[in-house]
Amino acid sequence: MADFLVTGALGQVGQELRRYAAGRDAIFVDRAALDVTDAAAVARCLAEWKPRVVLNAAAYTAVDKAESEPALAFQVNGEAPGHLARACAEIGAALLHLSTDYVFDGSGTRAWREDDLPAPLSVYGASKLAGEQAVQAVLPRHLILRTAWVVSPFRSNFVKTMLRLAAERDELRVVADQFGGPTMAADIAVACWRLADRIAISHDPAQFGIFHFAGQPHVSWHDFACAIIAESGRHGGRQPRVTAITSAEYPLPAPRPANSRLDGARLERVHGIAAPDWRQSLATLVDELYAGH
Repeated sequence: MADFLVTGALGQVGQELRRYAAGRDAIFVDRAALDVTDAAAVARCLAEWKPRVVLNAAAYTAVDKAESEPALAFQVNGEAPGHLARACAEIGAALLHLSTDYVFDGSGTRAWREDDLPAPLSVYGASKLAGEQAVQAVLPRHLILRTAWVVSPFRSNFVKTMLRLAAERDELRVVADQFGGPTMAADIAVACWRLADRIAISHDPAQFGIFHFAGQPHVSWHDFACAIIAESGRHGGRQPRVTAITSAEYPLPAPRPANSRLDGARLERVHGIAAPDWRQSLATLVDELYAGH
């Protein structure tokens, strides 16, 4: 038995959840230990360990590749959360499931609220929305946490890419017409543990449902890139020009939402967790990346 079971242990958020577990009785499983797309395996695992809360950080996150692998994306992002939710219902556990800004179409300029109508533009976004719906259909004690623009010391992400390219190039061309809130996986992990502790013992419907958590203030990818390069300068990093371009100048297989701003007011009101200031967290992340060189 264990208090908490974390899936996706080798992902960006999964690795930070392990780092910030702070002595909690938690089991961490990666794909090799638990294939979340296997409903029978999920049911057996949860019946054996009987966690009070499952934190689902497992996901198919290759946004562009999903356009050519829709079946796999929907298996991992759409069906697997439903398997976890049904297994949680069987043992009386709560589920904390991570989702994304990509469930929205990116229209307008107002930050998205939890009750705004989803309309994903991409296979990835559609698969994540399907996962939300699968959870909602079978498990009242669910907390879906949507986040955006996730970066960390682990795996491939925007901060690591910018630092790598800055070391190689005199100019970085970065889109300036997509806006959102950069979010450090460490901040997500800290928030998730606070939430998991709360919902482990709660049956109050007001504490469950969908919540948004992403960094503030909102910026463009170009603004974020400029901040990354500036932070690297504290460590003697090269300072290439960062040139603003449009999304049309950098076409990708999967369309990106132009507006990925998420409104975190409900999470702060219900659970007392405020949106993190990504600028402070970025400085810490860049320090760690340079310390690891």
